[in-house]
Amino acid sequence: MPVQKVNDSSDLDAKVPAHLQRTSITGLTVTSDPSHRCVKARVVHKGPVISCAQKDGIEMLRAEIREEDLPQSTAEHTSINVIFFGTLAKDFSQSVRQGDVVLLADFTIRKSPSFLRDKLHPCQLEMDGIDACVYVCPSAAPSQGPSCSEAKYTYVPLNNLKHKTVVNVYGVVTFFKPPFPSKGSDYCSALKITDQSDVKVSCNIFSKKLEDHPVIFRVGDIIRLHRFKAETFNDSMTLLNTYGWSAVTFDGIIDSPVAPRTSSKSFHFGESDKNTVQELRQWAASQSLISNDPTVSLSSVHPGMYFDLTCQLLAKAVMDSRCILLKVWDGTKCEHPLLNVAVASDALEGESTVAKDRMNLTANVLVYDNHMETAQDLKPGTFLRFYNLRSLLQRAPDQQPDQAEHLSFHLHGGTTYGRGLRSLPAESPDLQSLKSVLENHVDLDEYDEVNDGTLLEIWYTPPEAVVLPNDEEPDGEADTGLSYTVRTCEHNTQQLTLARVKCSTPPLSCHVRARVKKYHPQQLYQCLKLFCSKCKTMKDVPDDGAVAKVFRESARENQPCDKQWAATSSASSREAGRTISMHISRDMVGQSTHMQLIFVEGTTLDEICVLSRDYKNLVPVRSENGRMALMDLTAPFLFSGDKRYYGCKRCSLNTFENHVFTGVETYDGQAVAEALGVQMMQYGLLIQFELDDGTDTLEALLWENAEKFFHVSAVDASGSQDLQDKIQTIMDTVQPPQSSLEERPWLDLCLSVYSVKDNDRNKVCYQIMNSEIREE
Repeated sequence: MPVQKVNDSSDLDAKVPAHLQRTSITGLTVTSDPSHRCVKARVVHKGPVISCAQKDGIEMLRAEIREEDLPQSTAEHTSINVIFFGTLAKDFSQSVRQGDVVLLADFTIRKSPSFLRDKLHPCQLEMDGIDACVYVCPSAAPSQGPSCSEAKYTYVPLNNLKHKTVVNVYGVVTFFKPPFPSKGSDYCSALKITDQSDVKVSCNIFSKKLEDHPVIFRVGDIIRLHRFKAETFNDSMTLLNTYGWSAVTFDGIIDSPVAPRTSSKSFHFGESDKNTVQELRQWAASQSLISNDPTVSLSSVHPGMYFDLTCQLLAKAVMDSRCILLKVWDGTKCEHPLLNVAVASDALEGESTVAKDRMNLTANVLVYDNHMETAQDLKPGTFLRFYNLRSLLQRAPDQQPDQAEHLSFHLHGGTTYGRGLRSLPAESPDLQSLKSVLENHVDLDEYDEVNDGTLLEIWYTPPEAVVLPNDEEPDGEADTGLSYTVRTCEHNTQQLTLARVKCSTPPLSCHVRARVKKYHPQQLYQCLKLFCSKCKTMKDVPDDGAVAKVFRESARENQPCDKQWAATSSASSREAGRTISMHISRDMVGQSTHMQLIFVEGTTLDEICVLSRDYKNLVPVRSENGRMALMDLTAPFLFSGDKRYYGCKRCSLNTFENHVFTGVETYDGQAVAEALGVQMMQYGLLIQFELDDGTDTLEALLWENAEKFFHVSAVDASGSQDLQDKIQTIMDTVQPPQSSLEERPWLDLCLSVYSVKDNDRNKVCYQIMNSEIREE
């Protein structure tokens, strides 16, 4: 067998045949005669077995070995690449682990094609001859994951670094820049470290994968670097990563767990490493290198500051190709009013922040240029830290010159002074105080969910109102022109001006005549809402992009499930390897397609929309541990022709059993929802009008009466372009484009005046009731 094992490193020398002479890796050259020579070294990196196209597909493996126990003065070129071919590549892969000591014999010496890139030995060894063999002494324990075995790594103090030597070092981080794109194809991390020698050394790390870069959260973290090359540049020593490099970081706080942070699945970490980390922590604390609180809270921020902020992401929205908005909070209230950046509700990903905005708890951070890639990958709910964030006083576009400016936050492009951002793991010790502060505001989450954008309390049914008696004198002379609307209420009351209405005490029902000064939202598709009658949650109808993503993920992870109660048919999709399955209860086989309830698995959004033209009731499902389950309720739970029905994530049970599919004569949205354990959300139309009658203006909501007002069903409008066009035509009539207020028609309306709690204060609200468009 080409690979032979021995029990102890000293046995390797005994295994060397008498005609072989051990030689040093540092002394190898292309002109060296490899016959009758062998080398002994430790395996520091082992690659996978791959096919070599240059040798007709023969299997090959590349490893890096390093000669140890050499004087520092001869430490240059102590590591060399070794290429194994054929059967030897397989045997080496199966028998040798990273950290093992090997002795190689009968190799060939070639020029290394990767020397300029990996900065290792200018030669490489090739093992492909009949007589080539490997003797291996296994390390004490497998090197996969943190190992308790004491690998013999030598760590060089930073004041003893020598030019062009490959070394291992420990240090305390005194400065760092989060990974940023370099001018080439790599990402670059830049940092400075120091140790007990009090020498500061710069370090640059280049790698194509972000996850390979060291995970540094703040100044004072401890870092361990393996296989870094020391080079002198401008009379200063710099460390650069070489082939097979690794970086492991640790929290620098005394008494915090000594937990390695690394993406590597193969690294050594023993008792001596733990002692080194603790010693560096003690030393760093004595030198005041570590701050107990590395970041500033929003309550302490003043205009013109550059600071680090630890916070939680609530929502985000892409503003343009070079800017993204991150809405964050840390549970503290800023002393200055915070700028609220306007963004369309359908462009916002994450939870509503209305309640937190009103309490001055939400910081709107604009992130630019090279930081956008990191920001776009963040998910709402993530904890993160901004580095070198800037606060500025800024005036909102609709602010008057005499109004106070608001505080805004900007993370500009570039990496000057370590500018950047990074997500923090939820278990990070740095988050303990932040989490305790956020828990004090946990009640805001529910308060937020039942708000929609900037419209407040719209789901409230106005309380029983006081109707003004018939002998109440009007406050102004009403216009006698024809109204575009009619009142359908039975209130026998005189008409009031808006000025009088605003002076009235709620609750109250009254009649008004006014014109529409403006309305919101201007994009009328945004007025279509989903509302849960059980928990009072309201949200926008998900756009096709978000729904399509749920379908793609389910289709990609789909594995067909088998149900005894169902008859199943399958069809091939347009994508290779993906199958569309359709399940139907055996009791429904043979019935009209309009009577059947069909469960569709492995489909995309486009495909199920095509199927819904022929099948009335389609339920998209996925496979979960071999069992049928509903998709994430971001997607509709039912497609019925052009209509889509959505469920409430909070109130739905998301379970269904065979017996509920029988005994139902007609399946509509509600019947299907009950069968599936889904709390169906109702469609509604929501518009905010600013009314003007010449005496005053007020904002009134059209919500509960909206369907009667437009003579349109919200659920029908959700799937009908004609009905949506009808609503648009009506709105263009009450507020014709480019028209003046005097050119717009009068509206006779019944208003309900009521009060709701808003941040512990009573807020007076107005809602249009019992009114509808006059039909010709």
